[in-house]
Amino acid sequence: MANYLMFAQNIEAGDVVGFTFFIGSMAMLAATVFFFAERNSVSDKWRLSLTVSGLITGIAAVHYYYMRDYYLTVGSSPTEFRYIDWILTVPLMCVEFYLLTRPYGAKGSTLFKMIMYSAGMLVTGYIGEAIQPDSTILWGVISTLFYLGIVYEVFAGEIAKLAKSANNPALDQAMFLLKIFITLGWSIYPIGYMTMPGNLLDGAFNLDVVYNIGDAINKIGFGLVVYSVAVASSND
Repeated sequence: MANYLMFAQNIEAGDVVGFTFFIGSMAMLAATVFFFAERNSVSDKWRLSLTVSGLITGIAAVHYYYMRDYYLTVGSSPTEFRYIDWILTVPLMCVEFYLLTRPYGAKGSTLFKMIMYSAGMLVTGYIGEAIQPDSTILWGVISTLFYLGIVYEVFAGEIAKLAKSANNPALDQAMFLLKIFITLGWSIYPIGYMTMPGNLLDGAFNLDVVYNIGDAINKIGFGLVVYSVAVASSND
């Protein structure tokens, strides 16, 4: 607690980056407590989904704790911490699609594809951002191809077909909202990526502000959608 108070006291007026790091860490922590507390309010088949939602925000909360300290101490973007967070949490977000459709026949091969797409998207994105910054556009294109694999599975692949055949209004609503997160919510990240030096939106926005807002919206929002379908299906 003392550490949080010290961080808050050191945020200078107008430090939007520091503000979003602080809000992000607290929001992720609050969401984690909520998801784990609500596990017992849903039926057994949905508890694993809520556990994964809690793990996603919990992992993010821990990383945001370190990222905001890094930013406060060094004054630069905590790129490595951020990608460590993403390589753990983004595949778990893809796992949520599998868990939502598993009661209706989702296969392990689909889960494997979703995890591989997300890992490929992140690894190539990291290369372009931290290892070969002179080739960010090239690696950004490759990363986008992996992302499009996720989009395909959700909109037209096995995930989409199983959700359609489930004949579950709550699942239909959840998939609709998750598709919005995948297309509009996740678009925040490539926008941030394109603000890097030499890229298409060089200097247009602050990279950390874009990423911090994107994380809060997508990770907490993902969990809330899963929670809504779990509660609705448990009350059927």
